[in-house]
Amino acid sequence: MIFATLMSAVVIALPVDPKEKFNETIQPALEVCFGNTWRIVLGSIVAFWVGDFLNSYVLAEMKVATGGKLLWLRTIGSTFVGQLADIAIFYPIAFAGVWEAETLLKVVAFNWIFKVFVEVVMTPFTYMACGWLKRKEGVDHYDKRTNFTPFSLKE
Repeated sequence: MIFATLMSAVVIALPVDPKEKFNETIQPALEVCFGNTWRIVLGSIVAFWVGDFLNSYVLAEMKVATGGKLLWLRTIGSTFVGQLADIAIFYPIAFAGVWEAETLLKVVAFNWIFKVFVEVVMTPFTYMACGWLKRKEGVDHYDKRTNFTPFSLKE
């Protein structure tokens, strides 16, 4: 991602040949295509970190709260929270001020609904995979006192 950001900056910063008429068209197009790369990269990193953390946290806490039951509720509930955070962080960082506010809200809403829908559709396959793994490994383990802080170096 850092490489993509650097390369997009290089592509935009390269000097254009003023004698080449095509550059009047291509340079603004390059700036539109690649000028926002740093925001997309930043939004991706921050949104993934927060969304993945929340997804894992909610999933683990719900497993403890349900006594290891209701896998469907845990997976869908954690996706509901984690993807909301991911999408609500990524799109504004990447596209606020580039897209109209109404477009931004529509994209956020659609993506969130779509990702939760995919989790719902995939739930039977999750049950099959988890059941297979539990039978193969012979365990169904979860921690009740997990320290979820991402800022500690202690175990």
